[in-house]
Amino acid sequence: MSFKLGLTGSIGMGKSTTAGFFADAGIPVWDADAAVHEIYTGIGVGPISALIPVAIANGVVNRDVLRKEIAKDSGLLSRIEAIIHPLVAKHRTEFLNANSAEKIVLLDIPLLFETGAEKWLDAVLVVTAPPEIQELRVLSREGMTKSHFLAILARQIPDAEKRQKADYVIDTSNGIDAARLAVHNLIDQIKGQIDA
Repeated sequence: MSFKLGLTGSIGMGKSTTAGFFADAGIPVWDADAAVHEIYTGIGVGPISALIPVAIANGVVNRDVLRKEIAKDSGLLSRIEAIIHPLVAKHRTEFLNANSAEKIVLLDIPLLFETGAEKWLDAVLVVTAPPEIQELRVLSREGMTKSHFLAILARQIPDAEKRQKADYVIDTSNGIDAARLAVHNLIDQIKGQIDA
């Protein structure tokens, strides 16, 4: 049975880069966002089409249209989640089964605490950075606006609260090399605990 390490952090904290360091170190990584994307281009298309036909374009779910429809109907998000969450859970279970012989697996879950995932994980790593660096990173993304950034933050548990709930914290503001070293040190630490 693998040690299940959850990875989370608010938008712009360096989560994807950190997940990449784990992958580079040979740790299997499950990415919740990538799983949703796969579902929106495959198995989820039919159920979403039945719920919101306008959200389907060229045989896949158009996430921009989906966001606009959710903005119009406050109850729509929970109906979409009722379709997508079981499919994501199945995708995750398949990943865990396929990697059950690995010592450590990483599960990259943006809304980890928001969805209660910490209950079934062995430990949680939170990536963080000072607010000014976070904002600079996020606003440099194509199409991102300050209002959209603030709306995303409003749906996420605040960074300080995430850090309090975390088993491990990595500050990604000290540069790529420092973050990569912190990841390698954490992998060694967890392997040491497993082998003890």
